Amino acid sequence: MRVTVAVAGEDTREVEVDDGATYADLLDPLPYGAHEVSVLVDGRPVPEDAPVEAERVEVLRLVKGG
Repeated sequence: MRVTVAVAGEDTREVEVDDGATYADLLDPLPYGAHEVSVLVDGRPVPEDAPVEAERVEVLRLVKGG
């Protein structure tokens, strides 16, 4: 399955995933870990361990600081 992954404020790329892949698997080619981002489908966060069912997702980087 080919999924369009749009990183908010950055770039968009196509990621090829196997059947049964999770949303966390979409992050593998990106320079971000699962604790640094949220994956959104239709503007709503999805669990990282949920199987990929969308053809387009948005990755939103989380900001921490003091």
